[in-house]
Amino acid sequence: MTVTEMQSRIIEEIQEWKKKRNAILLAHNYQLPEIQDIADVLGDSLALARAAVNTTKDVIVFCGVHFMAETAAMLNPEKTVLLPDLEAGCSLADSITADQLREWKAEHPGAVVVAYVNTTAEVKAESDYCCTSSNAVDIVRSIPDDKEILFLPDMFLGSFVKRETGRENMHIWMGECHVHAGIAPHQVEEVLTEHPEAELLVHPECGCSTSSMYLMSEGVLPKDKTHILSTGNMLKHSKDSQADEFIVATEVGIIHQMEKQNPEKRFVAANPEAICPFMKMITLEKVLAALKENKHVITVPADTAERAKLSIERMVSIG
Repeated sequence: MTVTEMQSRIIEEIQEWKKKRNAILLAHNYQLPEIQDIADVLGDSLALARAAVNTTKDVIVFCGVHFMAETAAMLNPEKTVLLPDLEAGCSLADSITADQLREWKAEHPGAVVVAYVNTTAEVKAESDYCCTSSNAVDIVRSIPDDKEILFLPDMFLGSFVKRETGRENMHIWMGECHVHAGIAPHQVEEVLTEHPEAELLVHPECGCSTSSMYLMSEGVLPKDKTHILSTGNMLKHSKDSQADEFIVATEVGIIHQMEKQNPEKRFVAANPEAICPFMKMITLEKVLAALKENKHVITVPADTAERAKLSIERMVSIG
């Protein structure tokens, strides 16, 4: 049996078990191509959180990383949330703990805490707002100007938000996603030299995002061809744009969907090695096992979930 035949047989079984379990399959834009192709909903963190809220299915199979499944579980305490691989973590979420956040809050009494969705449930429970890269600017703008803000944990997204909002009373935690941090400004410049007519799409978590904003303001990068966007908005922009070629500065998994949506356009990775090993842990075999064996059920202690609920609901509703 060929690999394609094996995959087809597994996909058929997945579809059968989805019906048996009354399940929905949610997948992030960075997942393996074959996982993206069988997803009921494919999107960024915000789109998937909203899909989790709105689903009428009994079981949510989350093809992403641990904090995403946790968020879905907190939004749907009456549903079963499954993560096909418990080892699918996140280096950014690991960059701050609840104890560290409590210490930081003690240094800034009265400050409003805005936590990127790439955080643990315990950190969300200590936060006032959650956000994703697609609505972080909107959320910070919704907070009264006189309120001090603690933004965590991603320093590149925080710098982008601070520049976009002009918010001077905003403090930023020095965390990073090791994959996005590895997309360096010099790599972007090299690819731009090779593809001078291409539009540049940059995720705000990237190590090159701050330099891209600076170079735009200095006129080095053309403002009409440089776009700092969430993964969901990258997909939308590449579909709507009249450009034929794009340089993509984020985890390379998104390029599969871009090429599917735009077969006549060309997409070039700013760094072809920008691959998240955690996102790639979810396989067809593990999705099938999750449905058949009810593994791995993701739960959050009731007191933690209750404290985190308001910040997550704000994330889902704003922007």
